[in-house]
Amino acid sequence: MEEQPEDFKWFGEGFNGFPKHLPEDCVEYILYTIDPKSEESTGRARLRQIQLAATNLTKRLLTGFIWQREPFSLDLVHDNGLSFLRGRTSYGDSVEDEWLIVYLLRELSKQFLDAWIRVFDADGEFLLVEAANVLPPWLNPEVAEYRVWIHGGGLLIIPREYLSEKLGEKAPARNLTLQEAFGFIQDNRAEFIESALIEAEAFYRLQKYPQQIEQNLHNSVVTIPRRLAFVLHEKAAFISPAVEAFYLRDPIALRPLKAQDISKLVFPPTDLVTVSVKFTKVGYAQLKSQQFPTPPGWRSYLSRDVDTKAQNRVEMGMKVTSGFEMLMSDPQNIDHKLMREIIILLEDLETEDNCLPSDAEILSWEARDDDEGWLDVDFESFASELAGSRDRSQINATKGFGDKMAQDNLRKIVERFETFLNDDVAGTEGAENLDEMDYDDEDESDSASEDQDVSFDEDQFASMMREMMGMPEDTGTDTSPDPHSEDDPEGGDKIVSSLEEGEHFEILQAMQAMEAELQDAGALPVSPGRTFGKTAEEGTASELPVYESETDDGVEIDYNLVKNLLESFKSQGGAPGPGGNLIGLMGMRLPRDEDENH
Repeated sequence: MEEQPEDFKWFGEGFNGFPKHLPEDCVEYILYTIDPKSEESTGRARLRQIQLAATNLTKRLLTGFIWQREPFSLDLVHDNGLSFLRGRTSYGDSVEDEWLIVYLLRELSKQFLDAWIRVFDADGEFLLVEAANVLPPWLNPEVAEYRVWIHGGGLLIIPREYLSEKLGEKAPARNLTLQEAFGFIQDNRAEFIESALIEAEAFYRLQKYPQQIEQNLHNSVVTIPRRLAFVLHEKAAFISPAVEAFYLRDPIALRPLKAQDISKLVFPPTDLVTVSVKFTKVGYAQLKSQQFPTPPGWRSYLSRDVDTKAQNRVEMGMKVTSGFEMLMSDPQNIDHKLMREIIILLEDLETEDNCLPSDAEILSWEARDDDEGWLDVDFESFASELAGSRDRSQINATKGFGDKMAQDNLRKIVERFETFLNDDVAGTEGAENLDEMDYDDEDESDSASEDQDVSFDEDQFASMMREMMGMPEDTGTDTSPDPHSEDDPEGGDKIVSSLEEGEHFEILQAMQAMEAELQDAGALPVSPGRTFGKTAEEGTASELPVYESETDDGVEIDYNLVKNLLESFKSQGGAPGPGGNLIGLMGMRLPRDEDENH
């Protein structure tokens, strides 16, 4: 039975809840002020001052900015006798939002030198993940908790020797507690590990800020109802929950859009206007990439003979409007802050003092239509970029994709990967020098013998898959052992051939009998006239098999297996999956499944 963690207690033994973990798309950040001379009341006043500075910083840097899911925020918390600022942000698919939060926290640490900040996500101390290539070997996720701090704009690490010397020279490093970390900050501040190389790697993505803030957004001209244009003009951030509602839709959410009576919709497709809408780049890509059946109310607009540009604007407007419709019709969103604001705006429209904007007013609004080139990826250029600096001379400068920062990121990934591959001592824990705490000498020989016992023969696997699919064997090579006897080669051939025919006949009989029994029970639907090997016209299960040369045109095919494999490939919708993987291993490449209506 597995041992429970030390901090886990059963019911009746002081149970304090199950261990908590952050969601995959969430980042948490905590800010402490450490000043031994200050009192508790003075500390809370200092935290409120930092909280106000954080609000002013976001107003100055993030005017007009749109978060993918949740914004950056710091709340004053008092827990276990400590007061501190804490925030948690769900950033969805936009990883840039997470790095924007790191940038804001680092700016705050430069402004308040008594601030000590921790930031972590589901991967733990993700700043160390960025700097993994230059970290000391002992610093791994198992010992990193409460060791990494942002202070004064820099990255400080509590060394391994802290507390280890008290426990013994050979005591392994471990996670620290918050009290232990505070003790080091107060008494041993000069002994921090402060490496310019580690800091440069950890904060590498922050080099493009604050300019990157504006580059995370995309403006596009779309055709939407005038009522919705008014709502988005009042607050551009309303677009994020609508995009998420569209992107994560389910059949229940689509029900309001299928109604033939469009008067019951919150944003009926009437009185359409063309306006510029601001998106996050991730949100725009999510809308653009989705195939979406046209709702009944929009079919007349999309069926007209219009130019491609206008058609694209109507299609994007249809998706935006549908997202808002799904957002407003879902009762689970009733407590969402942005949704309550939308409801208040719509209620104000019903009063006499408010009215929808006129065409003249809409023309006076800012109109931006950004280039969508960042959506296009030239895969040949992508492969060239992955080649790194060695093949840099072969790259045509006119075909490079992305900006300079994207190219630098790719080259950095390749360099790290090549360093890992070229590291002779790299093991399962990564490219680092293993010390006494990373492995047990007693298990080394066992692990080596287990690795030697495990092998994978691609040719044998491909041959088995071809046989299962009823495809002809690849006769180019023969890796099977020679069954012939040196003394009597002809006699050996006859014996082996007789054994193979007998075994094959028994297997075929068993398969056909099993198929017949499953068919009678209704558990195996089979295409009419098809069997495991032959059609009904070619023979019954009771007939003996006829063995012919390998050059015969007839190929025994399990049509049900082929059908199921193709349906599995189709259900993937172009994404990776088991069907596509099996087909790829057999050296085949199927075309992308297009719409059945085409």
